[in-house]
Amino acid sequence: MGLLDADVYGPSIPTLIGLEGACPDMRDNKIIPVKAEGVKVMSMGFMIDPGRAVVWRGPMVHGVVKQFLEQVDWGELDYLIVDLPPGTGDVPLTMAQSIPMAGAVVICTPQDVALADARRAIGMYAALNVECLGIIENMSYYICPKCGHRDEIFDHGGAERAARELGVAFLGAIPLNAKIRQYGDSGEPGRILSDPDTHLSRSIEQVVGNLAGQISIKSLMPQAGAASSTE
Repeated sequence: MGLLDADVYGPSIPTLIGLEGACPDMRDNKIIPVKAEGVKVMSMGFMIDPGRAVVWRGPMVHGVVKQFLEQVDWGELDYLIVDLPPGTGDVPLTMAQSIPMAGAVVICTPQDVALADARRAIGMYAALNVECLGIIENMSYYICPKCGHRDEIFDHGGAERAARELGVAFLGAIPLNAKIRQYGDSGEPGRILSDPDTHLSRSIEQVVGNLAGQISIKSLMPQAGAASSTE
């Protein structure tokens, strides 16, 4: 499996996987992706000093994304997951023009202002002939770890309603939970699935299972390739 961090302006994957400061090797004029838990990873964060701002115009972003697709030695992959920047900018267009994509996953919070952006993203993928595999509702609700009270801070269910209206799959809801931040900051995201908080791990497993089902259906169709996510 491969993971491509295509958020050139804000590459966060190196921090999330605990490999900030790693430097990819070169072999036969190819970039060798960094490995994390058996996953091949490539990110702009490996190519620049931490904290350095990337101030590039669209053509330069297009060029580096093309380089990551064509000049990285990905080898044989079952899946290439691409983490896209939010919005409808140059990077999704570059991806759609460069490789066949199995589909896109749109991630949003439940409130109306976020859903408006999600609808635009789905419309963009439709214009690019990229199927939307589904919508994930992030920060869907909060459960107090001390008393168990549930609070829907950013509203709840908006992504599911939007999915029904737009005719795409609703892949599930992920709660607002401090452990996601803690494990992400410490570079140990896999610990979420083994955490004693079974409600959190089950919500993520449900999303992953639903997405895997959508990809399995899509894989039966011709030209299935990379799956991407945007939020």
